[in-house]
Amino acid sequence: MNLDYAPAPESRSVVALRPNYALFVDGEFTPAESGEHLTTLNPADETELARFAVAGPADVDRAVAAARRAHEEVWGPMPGAERGKYLFRIARIIQERSRELAVLESLDNGKPIKETRDVDLPLVAAHFFYHAGWADKLAHAGLGPDPRPLGVAAQVIPWNFPLLMLAWKVAPALATGNTVVLKPAETTPLTALVFAEICQEADLPPGVVNIITGAGETGRALVEHPGTDKVAFTGSTEVGRSIARSVAGTGKRLTLELGGKGANIVYDDAALDQAVEGIVSGIFFNQGHVCCAGSRLLVQESIADELLPRLRDRVSLLRLGDPLDKNTDLGAINSAAQLERIRDLAAVGEREGAERWSAPCDLPASGYWFAPTILTGVSQAHRVAREEIFGPVLSVLTFRTPEEAVAKANNTPYGLSAGVWTEKGSRMMWTAQRLRAGVVWSNTFNRFDPASPFGGYKESGYGREGGRHGLEAYLG
Repeated sequence: MNLDYAPAPESRSVVALRPNYALFVDGEFTPAESGEHLTTLNPADETELARFAVAGPADVDRAVAAARRAHEEVWGPMPGAERGKYLFRIARIIQERSRELAVLESLDNGKPIKETRDVDLPLVAAHFFYHAGWADKLAHAGLGPDPRPLGVAAQVIPWNFPLLMLAWKVAPALATGNTVVLKPAETTPLTALVFAEICQEADLPPGVVNIITGAGETGRALVEHPGTDKVAFTGSTEVGRSIARSVAGTGKRLTLELGGKGANIVYDDAALDQAVEGIVSGIFFNQGHVCCAGSRLLVQESIADELLPRLRDRVSLLRLGDPLDKNTDLGAINSAAQLERIRDLAAVGEREGAERWSAPCDLPASGYWFAPTILTGVSQAHRVAREEIFGPVLSVLTFRTPEEAVAKANNTPYGLSAGVWTEKGSRMMWTAQRLRAGVVWSNTFNRFDPASPFGGYKESGYGREGGRHGLEAYLG
């Protein structure tokens, strides 16, 4: 008997989209002075979702001025316990509106609803709850007896985890007494704009959080604005370099969380079925749109012939399709530009001699889609082993000894994440101590907690977000 999953779509009715969104400045939605707009699309079918304002230099000036005023007059002088109450209130409202936000994130980003519902939204609320608890305890964070906020934080977030990246940045900034001007990615602005509504619902004082939308020029105007004291950016290494150059010598504090080419190391004593699940989660979660994705699989040579067929069998079972269907494992690629990059780099891998295997699945006729793909026979010199693809493409390399595994894992310009699969605790610790990565997972992958710091080395950026360590970036 051939059994299949019946469609199980989540309803769009829980989302009430406005046709047009203005900027959120000083507690109110206000139009951009330029009158310009962009349109955000549903990547699953290329339909228009909403138009949103494009902030120009004058709008950035207004937002920064509002944040400065709020910091000096209200938020900075406010006792930590009172700030914490606002963060707790925001966390509860996020939980109350979690279904709406999960659906909206899937519509705007393309990721499956079961990821936004079961991963993104619980973590968003958890970050606000966690940092609310720190708001009146900063003197006990090990950062000095009287740590002070920096002032106005300029924050630019990417499109792969729009609301979660907002929480990673806004929650610690507010808990430490800073005010915020945040710019979401131009392909995924909608949950940030709904978060602005949540700030209003929570009665957050005007100017404490400002949301300005637009493309690269808006982000550049924000990070280069002389009225900001701190810049936090998550995105590509190329843009991160540009930001570092622009703030050099200004006295601004800077944290960068950039690209990655994470190694997932599987030793010959690993529990293979468990490892296969971790490999799949490591690279195909969120369509591979994860900077800490395990996009390089390093398999001990003696078990490669056993592991790879199991991996292909498991990937063949992944369900690609409608992001709002609760059965979907892989949703849509976020944009046409990103899809083109994934296609180009996968083709480069083939031309360089890698063997390409893609899961047999039907791709929808409209929207941006790419089948989960595994490249074997990859060498260290191949571009697919060195460049971040940021899509559902796994490059497989082999090794013979632990020393070779570590050497290959560290042979990358990045240093954000790694995973190690072994039954031996001593081998796990030996390997983790030698990996040059900000996060090393043990017999798991892509596990996050707001109490745990996250960040990288080398071209993956510097600074940490989350945990006690993440507070330091917002305190003087």
